[in-house]
Amino acid sequence: MEGERDLLANLSNCAAILFLNLSQVNWSGFYLSKGKDLVLGPFQGKPACTRIGPGRGVCGAAALRKQTVVVPDVHDFPGHIACDVGSRSEIVVPLMHAGQVLGVLDVDSPIHSRFDNLDAARLEDVVSRLLQSSDI
Repeated sequence: MEGERDLLANLSNCAAILFLNLSQVNWSGFYLSKGKDLVLGPFQGKPACTRIGPGRGVCGAAALRKQTVVVPDVHDFPGHIACDVGSRSEIVVPLMHAGQVLGVLDVDSPIHSRFDNLDAARLEDVVSRLLQSSDI
């Protein structure tokens, strides 16, 4: 991201970097806030759901709560949206700026309990650096 301030460009490269460098993931990307919905943004992996309503699924829950949500088994999460039936666990980090949710970072894995609190802290740091390096 050094030298690049465009948010879309930085989100695109971030999704690719995470997808290629995190072990045991099958999707990484962003949903961006558009009105009350989250709309698909830059991602890597299989085609995904394009629009998520308020509070729906793990992404909607993270946006509504304004905090990271780690789900060991998506089949146990009420209202989970199954874009890829191969996904088993998920982590979603909200992109926060001035108290507003700009979107979410979503990372899925085919492995049960793939994500933990250390992953949450590291991905929250990635999101923070991403937002600091981009024009909002």
